[in-house]
Amino acid sequence: MLINSDLLLQSVSEGVLMLNPNGYIIYCNPAASSLTGYPGHELLNLSLSVLYPIDNDLIKMTYELSQALKNGHLVTEGWKVKKDQTLFWAVMTVTPIYDKQTDLAGYCCLLRDDSDQKNEQIALRQREERFRLMVENVQDYAIFMLDVDGYILTWNEGAKRTNGYTSDEIIGRHFSTFYIREDLESQKPARELKIATETGKYEEEGWRVKKNGSVFWANVVITALFSERNQLVGFSKVTRDLTERKASEESLRLSEELYRSLVEQVVDYGIFMMDEKGRIVSWNEGAKRINGYSEEEVIGKYFTIFYPEEDIRNSKPATELKVARETGRYEEEGWRIRKDGSLFWANIVITAVYNSAGTLIGFSKVSRDLTERQQTEKALRESHERYRMLSEELKITNDELATINEELAANNEEYAALNEELEESNALLIRSNENLQTFAYVASHDLQEPLRKIQQFGDLLKKQVEEGLEPELDFVDRMQSAANRMSLLIKDLLAFSRISIQQNTSTAVSLDDIVNQVRITLELPIQESDAQVNVEPLPTVWGDASQLGQLFQNLMSNALKFHQPDAKPRITIRSGIVPHAKLPPSLRPARQADEYHHIEVIDNGIGFDEKYLGRIFQVFQRLHNKSEFSGTGIGLAICEKVVTNHGGAITASSQLGQGATFSVYLPL
Repeated sequence: MLINSDLLLQSVSEGVLMLNPNGYIIYCNPAASSLTGYPGHELLNLSLSVLYPIDNDLIKMTYELSQALKNGHLVTEGWKVKKDQTLFWAVMTVTPIYDKQTDLAGYCCLLRDDSDQKNEQIALRQREERFRLMVENVQDYAIFMLDVDGYILTWNEGAKRTNGYTSDEIIGRHFSTFYIREDLESQKPARELKIATETGKYEEEGWRVKKNGSVFWANVVITALFSERNQLVGFSKVTRDLTERKASEESLRLSEELYRSLVEQVVDYGIFMMDEKGRIVSWNEGAKRINGYSEEEVIGKYFTIFYPEEDIRNSKPATELKVARETGRYEEEGWRIRKDGSLFWANIVITAVYNSAGTLIGFSKVSRDLTERQQTEKALRESHERYRMLSEELKITNDELATINEELAANNEEYAALNEELEESNALLIRSNENLQTFAYVASHDLQEPLRKIQQFGDLLKKQVEEGLEPELDFVDRMQSAANRMSLLIKDLLAFSRISIQQNTSTAVSLDDIVNQVRITLELPIQESDAQVNVEPLPTVWGDASQLGQLFQNLMSNALKFHQPDAKPRITIRSGIVPHAKLPPSLRPARQADEYHHIEVIDNGIGFDEKYLGRIFQVFQRLHNKSEFSGTGIGLAICEKVVTNHGGAITASSQLGQGATFSVYLPL
């Protein structure tokens, strides 16, 4: 039995070493000797550590023997060293051996050389590493791996550049991250993986989404990856950004479409294509108009149908194609035939058309009907002869015209002198108007002082007149009433003069603020008359706040003053915007504009007859007696002056007993 065991150890292909409890070799078979390079007798009594790459690595050997003793056996893989110091990859199995008393007798150590397999693994790993580095550094293509469910496992530089994500941001996320909303709703990512699994590959072009939300046109190839057992282990995905190519193709398509549409819609030129034999392959609207054939009638026919019989007998059409083929172009003018048999004089250009490889693919032909031009040229020649004769007659009249010109020159000198006098008169008129405005202002201002004296002396006289002298007191009351009216008239005249000569102090003015201030000013008469004032939102305009305040105060005061005795005053102020074309025809704003603010002041007062519309904005014009309504007749003239100063216009509409509407138009 022992002999058989020894024969068995001698014949096994794996190296067998027997170790004592301290790790020293006490037996080795031939395979162990061949594997390590040591003769059998040299291995005996050597420590197992002699085979470790680090000299006498007793620490590691002792640890591994202790692990084998602890766990019942130990299998390790690692580099071991031969006698000649070359390395081999060894799979080592260590098993403790016990005697009959269950005491440790030593260890059995099996060695197997797996260097070839290890070297193949190293070579494979190196190739994979080189491939990985190559893939990771490719920048024109996004190349990455997916697991069987579509989650991203790897990420290269091209993917980062194309999609915008770093590897830390994207690895572990589903590849559907790159799909537009419509594709996600239709489960397109899942369908792509299904097709790739079933057919081995899926390829398409479509829109994809970058990290920043922008879309790009991509060529996508998804390849299913299978193991040696034909089990799906994942997918590779290669994406290329074709946005520039897509844009270029779209631009080219639009350009071709635009050119085709342009050619088809040209009606003054017959433009069509022919193949290399001269058969018509396209037809535009101009060709139909000039030649009389519809597209259905002419496509596929030879272009010789447009030539007179004499040209066909002389092989003129073939000669034209030959010249165009040799020189690139043929051009001439000559007679051509329409569908109805009539002749027309045509300018024609035939151009040879080649593809990118330089192969002739056909001809383009452009025809223009010059019949009218020929007739026009004939008419011009006849007209030239008539004009020549007329020019001789005109020479006779030139002397007469020269005399007339001399007379006109003398008249022009007189007109120039008159223009100078007119300019001087205009300057004088301007100065006169300025002086008049200044005079009105000064006069109205200075007249206030004597009026105040008259009123004061009237008060004193009234106190001193004895009671019972009613006629004398009546005279004093009339004098004071006249003085008061005169004072009010002078104040209004002063306001009118001030508006006329006031310097431009335009700023942005809120009409809402202006009207609110006027309502505060008129608070007492509004309360006394129990008036209802409704103001809708008003715009902000560019103007003078003081003048605009005077405008709305005068309009609202008139609405309160001229109310019907049996009705409470009701005033509405509203605004809108109207274009220039919608202005009343009779209005002429001081400044032209495309649009105007339209502000209306509407009341329910006594109204007026519109035949007096031309008078109400004039100074001192009144439609009622002083005994009926107080006032000076200047208020509306001031309103018109304010609106004119602001580049606008004012008008009114009314009926007796139906109230009045004053419309103010201010340019935007």
